[in-house]
Amino acid sequence: MKRTYQFRLYPTAPQATILTQWLTTCRLLYNNSLAERKNAWETQKQSVTYDEQANHLKGAKKTNPFLKAVHSQVLQDVLRRLDKTFKNFFRRVNKGEKAGYPRFKGQYRYDSFTYPQSGFALEKKKLRLSKIGAITIKLHRPIPPEGEVKTYTIKRDVDHWYACFSVELPDPTPYTQQIAIQKAIGVDVGLTSLLTLNNGETIGNPRWLRHSEKQLAKEQRRKDRKVKGSRNRHKQNRKVARLHRKIRNQRKDFHHKLSRKLVGSYDLVVYELLTITNMVKNHRLAKSISDAGWGQLMRFTEYKAEEAGTLVEYVSAYNTTQLCSRCGKLVPKTLATRIHRCPYCGLVLARDHNSAITVLQRSTHYVKARSSSLSSSGQELPVEPG
Repeated sequence: MKRTYQFRLYPTAPQATILTQWLTTCRLLYNNSLAERKNAWETQKQSVTYDEQANHLKGAKKTNPFLKAVHSQVLQDVLRRLDKTFKNFFRRVNKGEKAGYPRFKGQYRYDSFTYPQSGFALEKKKLRLSKIGAITIKLHRPIPPEGEVKTYTIKRDVDHWYACFSVELPDPTPYTQQIAIQKAIGVDVGLTSLLTLNNGETIGNPRWLRHSEKQLAKEQRRKDRKVKGSRNRHKQNRKVARLHRKIRNQRKDFHHKLSRKLVGSYDLVVYELLTITNMVKNHRLAKSISDAGWGQLMRFTEYKAEEAGTLVEYVSAYNTTQLCSRCGKLVPKTLATRIHRCPYCGLVLARDHNSAITVLQRSTHYVKARSSSLSSSGQELPVEPG
């Protein structure tokens, strides 16, 4: 399995200048190569391949000193990135999806470059890069000794720099060969509470973006008053970007800690299978759904569970809030109805709590664990209705 380890870099001013110049060179190479492919098709109906463009690099470096200053494999990776973009474009065309033709990259739309094989070395608290030098790096956690570093990416986030190591690790032992399911939890994601568990526990929604909206609006108004293209507007742009980065990091940190808690407390975590991309098309809820970051939380839980030897399962979200978790009868509700009251069996509990129990009951792994527990000990795994 592959994992990415990200560490903060602290380049000196001259090193930061070189890194920025490399990003500019890579961006121009990407745009020129995209223009070459586009013009070849529009004028001659011919496709330009990666191999053809890579073969032209050697000659281009003789006439362009900026290309010569960048590591050769970094430049080759730029062409691979463009080639992958076109392959994804044609894949979407063949599937009848919204194609999205590859776009030219603006000044602040190209923020990373990659060493695919060599050109870097980790030396204690320094990261040595070919043609750049040794940059201070903060290794806040070790890379597993059994892991093999495959690629290395330098990433710019406003005025911060990061090193991202793509590491190949041994595949974990399949879940069924490790431990039996003793503790399982059904999870209902929402906006009032970020999570509601089938045992009745709720996790509040921090709403990081909502809490920073006033400050964001203030900084955005300041930016709009600056002259376009001026140095002051550029400075204000960075202030707005830093604030967005702070919100993004707050959400990411919260999701990391919450997903670690779920994986550490339960053998099985069951989520609803949600089509979030369709849900954010609702303009009334789009900002709140994006602020909650359900997809990110699920991804974090999934990869942490894989490493820990536990299991994450996704079940159908159809009618989880409308069905009674005790008798299974349909009890229609509007979004404004927050309490589930079943007229058939008399069950009364919070709407999201009822949904979380239904989510757990739909889990095939949980059903098998209950049957196994009942046959071996005469007691089945409990589902708490409240």
